[in-house]
Amino acid sequence: MRSELLDQALIEEAAKKSGLIWVRGADAPAAHALWHVWHEGAVCLVGDGPGEQPLPALVDGGLAEVTVRSKDKGGRLVTFQATVTELASGSEQWEAAVAELKGKRLNAPDGEEMPGRWARECRVLRLAPAGTVVPLPDGSLAERPVPSPATTREPIPAGLPKLLGKRRRK
Repeated sequence: MRSELLDQALIEEAAKKSGLIWVRGADAPAAHALWHVWHEGAVCLVGDGPGEQPLPALVDGGLAEVTVRSKDKGGRLVTFQATVTELASGSEQWEAAVAELKGKRLNAPDGEEMPGRWARECRVLRLAPAGTVVPLPDGSLAERPVPSPATTREPIPAGLPKLLGKRRRK
């Protein structure tokens, strides 16, 4: 019993202080970084709509693995299993979660109209801890980045250091 209470306290404090979590759905090959809020004993997320974060492989009634990072150092603090619940648009739980999420949403394109857009086009999920904390792995679990045309391995242009140096002197 004592261990369960300590685990719950660790999960809650870590999730409250961190603005970013890593979530891996049951069928997902890798975890995704997602912004969230801690509300009424669970992580709340909004996404899967235009201009919002994707919520891959997170299905209502399914399980997800949530890893919370340190806000200071960015390292892994705690990993736990969570039960995914999709909140019904307009329900009391949905309204409470959206009120919290709205306050934390940065750079929203539509400001006060955001909750209406979320109701029409997005999903609001609640990830409630299910069980105890997962032991931290021995290794780093680092993976190679996904290939993308946005990355390059070419050397920097020869004139770039001179251009940057001129800016510093002024």
